[in-house]
Amino acid sequence: MPALEHFITRRLKKTQIDEFFAEELQRAGYSGVDIQKTPLGTRVIIYAARPGMVIGRRGKNVKIMTQILEERYDIENPQIEVSEIEVPELNAKVMAQRLTGRLERGTHYRRATYSILRRVKAAGAKGVEIKVSGKLSGHRSRYKKFRDGFVAKCGEPANQWVDKAVSYAVLKKGVIGVSVKIMRPTGLLPNEIEIIDMPPEEKGETKTKEESRAS
Repeated sequence: MPALEHFITRRLKKTQIDEFFAEELQRAGYSGVDIQKTPLGTRVIIYAARPGMVIGRRGKNVKIMTQILEERYDIENPQIEVSEIEVPELNAKVMAQRLTGRLERGTHYRRATYSILRRVKAAGAKGVEIKVSGKLSGHRSRYKKFRDGFVAKCGEPANQWVDKAVSYAVLKKGVIGVSVKIMRPTGLLPNEIEIIDMPPEEKGETKTKEESRAS
């Protein structure tokens, strides 16, 4: 198999596995999967907000998913590990799924969106932007954008500190798309400055030098 075709096939398989986990583990706060080849087989790391729901009682869910990975996706000797997300409120994929889950349960889009917005900001995010689009009210599709704080749009801060995710809520009136961008807690941004106050001893020395120059 040519190298290009090999990488495309491997990437396509990972995308299919990610979509499978996203559908099956939505209630567990699924965030993503990492697949690594090892000498003993294939290491599959699942990131989720609720690891207990992923594992299941006595590891029942893990056994089922291991069998599916072997039979459906032809993964050699999969070893599933579950890693807990420390702060789910700072993970865009988890919060997008929570928002679509609330929309599917019948919560009004404004109420559900503002609730997610407040939770993300309370977790320490510099900013959050949520866009909801579809048939929000009436028969015509439109979109609403909700924002709190600062979210970088371009450059290195956007690539390094902004987490993005998209999710979809399937309702009777149609599909509603949700886009979430979270500006994670960072140090100083390029356009921010920090003023450092000098110790009193150094202030005195500076003043003495200025007075001696003036005299």
